[in-house]
Amino acid sequence: MRTFYRVIIKRFFDILGSLIIMPFVLLITIPVAIAILIEDHGPIFYLDKRLGKNIKEFKMLKFRSMKVDALDIRNEDGTTYNSIDDPRVTKVGKFIRKTSIDELPQIFNILIGQMSFIGPRPSPLGNIEKYPKFYLKKFNVLPGLTGLDQSQGRNSTSFLKHCETDVYYVEHISLWLDLKILFMTVPTVFSHKGVYRNQSSKNDESKSSVISSEEQKDENK
Repeated sequence: MRTFYRVIIKRFFDILGSLIIMPFVLLITIPVAIAILIEDHGPIFYLDKRLGKNIKEFKMLKFRSMKVDALDIRNEDGTTYNSIDDPRVTKVGKFIRKTSIDELPQIFNILIGQMSFIGPRPSPLGNIEKYPKFYLKKFNVLPGLTGLDQSQGRNSTSFLKHCETDVYYVEHISLWLDLKILFMTVPTVFSHKGVYRNQSSKNDESKSSVISSEEQKDENK
């Protein structure tokens, strides 16, 4: 029954939900695009390479929130660096990150079957060797626009807790759990809870919690 829900019913709701929300995403794209172009004249969207189901690489679509040619900075555990005073983030980027608007274009990833509305968040490339073995279970399902971990604390939880929560979801996936996560996500987003994992970029860098990164052509969040 769980497999039937995950493969058939969940996919049906993903397609239906994407089609319903699509007009809203297209509408909000207009003011966001204008704001991004006015601030730094760079690209509106950013294709972020991530790992999805079966550890398959795909390009996750986002509104660009960082300056063009921003550095890719990672924490020691391999997770992406995220701080309230990150100089790589534009003024528009800070707003769309805080409100999670930057993630809305992922509706297109959901529609074509690369992601789901609910599931573990897609993993950045280059982290597989850092993951505990049990965490690889997360790749048995499609990554999500939101998930159990994000509905509880977004970026504020520890890496180990994040792993445990994602695996719990994979092992207990159901319609009721997905509905619970969906309703928990709404107040979390509106309260701006757990938006930033790293509280201060200056303090974190002085503690060597950030790994030196390579320069990229676009942002890497």
